[in-house]
Amino acid sequence: MNNITAMLSDPNMRWILLGCMLLGLSSGVIGSFSYLRKQSLVGDTLAHAALPGICIAFMLTGVKSIGVFLVGAGIAGMIATFGIGYLTRHSKLKQDAALGIILTTFFGLGIVLLTFIQHGDYGNQSGLDKFLFGQAAAMVGSDVVTMSLISILLVTICTLLFKQFKLISFDPGFARGIGYPVALLEQLLMLLMVIAVVAGIQAVGVVLISAMLIAPAVSARYWTNSLSAMIALSGLFGALSGALGTWISSSVSSMPTGPVTVLAATFFFIVSVLFGPKRGIVAKRFMSARVKKRFLLENELRAERMKGEAAG
Repeated sequence: MNNITAMLSDPNMRWILLGCMLLGLSSGVIGSFSYLRKQSLVGDTLAHAALPGICIAFMLTGVKSIGVFLVGAGIAGMIATFGIGYLTRHSKLKQDAALGIILTTFFGLGIVLLTFIQHGDYGNQSGLDKFLFGQAAAMVGSDVVTMSLISILLVTICTLLFKQFKLISFDPGFARGIGYPVALLEQLLMLLMVIAVVAGIQAVGVVLISAMLIAPAVSARYWTNSLSAMIALSGLFGALSGALGTWISSSVSSMPTGPVTVLAATFFFIVSVLFGPKRGIVAKRFMSARVKKRFLLENELRAERMKGEAAG
């Protein structure tokens, strides 16, 4: 309790707490659609694609500005999105192969550019490599305001287009048949994922942000069969992961917030796998035991009835 009080009394820690919770909320909502559409690798691909965008933005401007980095990462993410779509539609490659090609190409380019910057004549490049694993401790009020606006935007769009996103996630053929622009909606979902990834890069980093997109969604799936409830739970698990990660990292000296937040999301996943009422291991075993007990009871009753009929 004292650690929580101390964390909330520190203005900087309050910004970090709010920023990580908003990141978890928006990532969980968008990640739900990605998971249902069997595109879990998309978030990972877009996150790794953001690294060369950050490096190029720094090389062009020479300053470490979060706003500039977000623009560069966003442009790189959109290029990767269109690249995935182009390879999928105009070649014989399946989507998983296209995702793998884009991921490795962009991340390899990012590492080359990052090495070039660190060994070049660029000044002020110190700390640029922290975008690989995040630097949540560097977040300030303006960063949290940006995350707040992004979270509101993402949640609002998902709410307004819930029916359309639901249809293209479960039955894109039917959605196309009733006149929905499926290709446009799919590109919009990709764009929303790019925005979520770019917003989370500073806190979690390009290597770990994909976990915040998928882990809360997978955890929520163990608790409900309703899509709306799943999305709400996914956002809740994401926000709780951000809060728990911030609290643990503030309690232990030199503990990075981003990786701990991902581990917190993994913790909720493990709890869901074990105790989720719909698909959890414990729930399945409990239901199996109940079914077995009922089966044995019915057999006993049937045997008693047959004995009675034979005696009569």
